[in-house]
Amino acid sequence: MQTAFETLVADKVQETLGNHARLERLEPLSGDASSRSYYRAFLTGPGAPPSAVVMELAGGSLPLSSEELAVFSEPLKELPFLNLHRFLTKLGVRIPALYGQWPDQGLLLLEDLGDCSLWDSVQGLAPAETVRWYEKAIDQLLLLQINGTRARDESCIAFKQRFDFRLYMWEFEHFIEYGMERGKKGTLKKKERELLTESFVSISRQLEQQPPYLNHRDYHSWNLMVHEGELAMIDFQDALLAPIQYDLASLLNDRDTDSVIRPEQETQLLDYYLRRMEDMGEKISSRDEFIENYLLSTLQRDLKVVGRFQYLDLVKGKPRYKQYLPITLKRVKRNLMRLPRLEKLMPVLASKFMEMR
Repeated sequence: MQTAFETLVADKVQETLGNHARLERLEPLSGDASSRSYYRAFLTGPGAPPSAVVMELAGGSLPLSSEELAVFSEPLKELPFLNLHRFLTKLGVRIPALYGQWPDQGLLLLEDLGDCSLWDSVQGLAPAETVRWYEKAIDQLLLLQINGTRARDESCIAFKQRFDFRLYMWEFEHFIEYGMERGKKGTLKKKERELLTESFVSISRQLEQQPPYLNHRDYHSWNLMVHEGELAMIDFQDALLAPIQYDLASLLNDRDTDSVIRPEQETQLLDYYLRRMEDMGEKISSRDEFIENYLLSTLQRDLKVVGRFQYLDLVKGKPRYKQYLPITLKRVKRNLMRLPRLEKLMPVLASKFMEMR
């Protein structure tokens, strides 16, 4: 006997794919850190694909934006996912096809790209093969960043929000509150908090001043699916304007990417990225300056991640992300050592994290 949700999905499958399309069964898919839920819908019938992905939001509706991106003066008239899907489709970025949409019922029906992410595909590969896959990811990224920025469309909400001083500091404060203080405000010494705030203000000011490019915002190996030998990106609804280094830092430094992207591969991929930028007619003033902003973006993002994963554990009851904290903190230490002006943060961070000692 079908549940009410299965009946709803079955009706939408027929509405979208034809009266002969049938829903055989739904299987839950592992979700992410958001409130979205995903299911694989197994289908039968002439003209219907073997399967599709159902995206559902708790409460029966899709969120307008991440909490920290709620910068609009009035409610949006369209869901960010659908807004970005239309723009990225025109741009030629490979994303899942949209079969059907019912925003008022919190339901989307999407192309099934399978279960093999970029992260899965590079496990056990030789370093040269791993680099080739990440070069493919960089090619898709630059299509988004450079061609996407050039094709600026004011109807696309990504161009109405950007990583500015306010957002950088929101994420740094999130790190202090949950990463450093574990949700117990006031546990840091006054001088420690002042040193952290002073440094974070400096980083935020510098990154805010960089030229803005369209960025995915969560461009990492788990949001890139291998499908028919190519990469397709998912989870793009929080796209916004940011320094061009932001998504690159995410791609090469997320979770335990260090286990497949060693420093030598990171250098190769940074060189590849800069060459491809130049091929696309985008020039930088200084490689050293580019790398410094890349490192600052990496550091800022990793500290945000530490705070976020602690928050998910302490507030949302999702402890599984804590497994990535040790390697993230080791990367924070490594990158701080590459940024001499910020080495003064080491003792403060070491007082809370053994990985920093």
